[in-house]
Parts: sequence; structure tokens; C-alpha cells
Amino acid sequence: ALLFGAWGLWRVAVPAPGDLRGELSRTQEQLEELQAQLASEQQRTATLSRSDQISRDANRELQGALAMRDEEIAGLRADVAFYERLVGSTAQRRGLNVHAIRMQPQSERAWHFSVTLTRNLDREVVSAGNVTLSIEGSLGGRLQTLEWEDLRQQPGAPGVDFSFRYFQQVRGDVFLPEGFEPVRVNVQLDPENGPDVEQSFTWAEATGAQSAGSQPAQESRSAE
Repeated sequence: ALLFGAWGLWRVAVPAPGDLRGELSRTQEQLEELQAQLASEQQRTATLSRSDQISRDANRELQGALAMRDEEIAGLRADVAFYERLVGSTAQRRGLNVHAIRMQPQSERAWHFSVTLTRNLDREVVSAGNVTLSIEGSLGGRLQTLEWEDLRQQPGAPGVDFSFRYFQQVRGDVFLPEGFEPVRVNVQLDPENGPDVEQSFTWAEATGAQSAGSQPAQESRSAE
């Protein structure tokens, strides 16, 4: 009786062999259906992901293009303002002048400089001469001024020539001693005719940390 009862319980708890085959078949069908649904969802997800990626890429490219256009427009506006100050009817008449300087690091010690020179007084006369720099700062806790030949690492180094009517950019490279902390850049102009000109800029202005004026692109002279 106990055995019969146990067998009865087993038959109640577990389907008969025929029922098992049917259950297996149904389960396989459900599995195949779920696998098909999963594959479909995966494909849909991949499609949406690609579409979303394409959308993000397109949006990123568009934003990049817009940023470039904004930068170009800002640059053009700065150039227009520069030219208006220089040659406009209301522009202040000035002789030889250092409009701006930009210092850009090339390595740990080497710096590339770009000096924008302007003049709008007696426009028919060509202004010619040369440019040199000196840089004030500290080295080892002591104030020090590096003269042009120190910056060029060349005794008696010649300055950078300039020759222009309205404006010109002169370029070159200078080298700072290891551990030197620059504070100020002095630009010296030695024209062929007229008095020397010297103008100073803080290092923050020269490196762009603080605006020192627009510098439109044009033909330049360099000291290499």
C-alpha cells in the first residue's frame, strides 16, 4: 500500500512519459519562440544603436562645424575691429606701435613668439628696423632679466627685421633657462628712422591667459 501510494504520488508529481514528450515539445516551441523574439529584439536594438550612433556622430560633427564657424566669425570680427582701429576714419593716428605679442610653448624651454606691429601715421612712409625681446622673471628666487642674446643663446644675436606701411607680424623662437619663471615680456623696436620704441606685456597677456589684442594673419618675418 505504501509503495502504491508512493507511486501514486510520483505519478501525480511528474507527468507520464507521454506527457513529458508533449511538455518537451511545447517547451522547445516556447524556447524557439523566445529565441526568435530575442534575436528580433537584438537586431532592433542594434539598429537603434546604429541609428542613435549615427545621430550622435552627425550631431557631433554639426556641433564641431558650428563651433568652427563661430570661431571663424569671432576671428573675422576681431580682424574687422583691428582694421577699423588701424585705418578707419575715426582711428587714432599713431606711429610705430606694438599692437600685441603672443608667446607659445614649443617645448619645456623653447617658446615661439609672434609680435604684431602697427602704424597708421604718415601711411605712405615705410617703417623699417628690427625687433628684439627681453623677459623679466625670477630664477632661483632672484629677479633676473634675460636679454635678447640670452634668449637666443647667441652672443650679439641680430634682431628680427621688419618693414611695412600699416602692420606686420614678426616671429621667432627664444629659449628660457631651466627653472626660470617669466613675469613680463619687453618688446624693443629699433627703427631705421625715428626714436626707439619699447612696450611691455605681462606674461599672462603674452601667453593668452589674458587678452592682449587680436592678431590677424598676414605675411610675417621670422628669426629661426
